[in-house]
Amino acid sequence: MEPIERLLACYTSAIHDVMVAEGLTNFVLPRTIQPLQASQRIAGPIYTVSGKRDDRMDPHETLLAWTKLLGDVPPGHVLVCQPNDDDLAFMGELSAEVLQKRGLIGYVADGGCRDVEIIKKSSFPVYCRYHTPTDIVGKWIPQELGEPIRIGHVDITTGDFLLADADGIVVLPSQHLTTVLEKTEVVINTENQMRKAIRGGMKPQAAYLKYKKF
Repeated sequence: MEPIERLLACYTSAIHDVMVAEGLTNFVLPRTIQPLQASQRIAGPIYTVSGKRDDRMDPHETLLAWTKLLGDVPPGHVLVCQPNDDDLAFMGELSAEVLQKRGLIGYVADGGCRDVEIIKKSSFPVYCRYHTPTDIVGKWIPQELGEPIRIGHVDITTGDFLLADADGIVVLPSQHLTTVLEKTEVVINTENQMRKAIRGGMKPQAAYLKYKKF
């Protein structure tokens, strides 16, 4: 299977435990970043964008920059945005449709989203911190595409991988992807065996001692 398929077969809590055991730190995005729909999951390579707010900007220039971003992001990626702002919406219905049509896997923003009800009716996964009708026109512009960003305590580089589910979002540095996937798959298999044993009547402590996992 491809890495994306393997990631989708995992869950963030298992990935988390393996990464901790590997000595990795600061890979869980802030819990305030939530999916528009709880059932939607995202897995794939990351493409980053960051920007700045300036209320003196020309509306035309901000829209030119935003639409260029939407057209430049490579398909097959999760667009992850660090807007450096706490008030505006950095995703809307038309933008989400464009990204979906261009083959983007999903969108994660350390900021807001609008047109929430419309986006929720689509299958395009969006994670954000808040909802607001206030858009970026004349107020915000993307500056750096594909450059390293930081969200919370997590340093994120284009090419890293991301898994997002109902528990939260983990970022897997590209150099650790293969190892983490392999060990997570072992963990999930072990948990399945232990679950079967407990359902078959084994006491939880005995299951823990046998499988060294709980």
